[in-house]
Amino acid sequence: MSRTDLIADVFTIIRNAIMAKKDVVDIPVSNTIKSILEILKKEEYIEDFKIIEDKKQGTARVHLKYSAGRPAIRNIRRVSRSGLRVYVKRDKIPVVIRGKGIAIISTSQGIVTDKQAREKGLGGEVIGYIW
Repeated sequence: MSRTDLIADVFTIIRNAIMAKKDVVDIPVSNTIKSILEILKKEEYIEDFKIIEDKKQGTARVHLKYSAGRPAIRNIRRVSRSGLRVYVKRDKIPVVIRGKGIAIISTSQGIVTDKQAREKGLGGEVIGYIW
């Protein structure tokens, strides 16, 4: 099976694992996915992740975060997709759930959160929302 949108597949895998109350989930990995996972770890939406090298694409083992039985990630949504790319200018960067969530944005200086993009004055492609 060929994957046309790896980011959407990863978001769906994480969303399904949270609904099934799994502690650990394995996802396919790329450099973009590594950057997104680093942001999720830094923003404390996941406990940790580890890259497992195989002879193919590679896999990331993600340890999901729960507090008092409730997941840290309430919802994870892909915004820009292959059929409809969503770009924003630096003064139109979205605020997710009045600042309680984050938007992940792909900029010319790498993948950053909405807060970092505002600080650096960068626009780019909106990858997804997490809250």
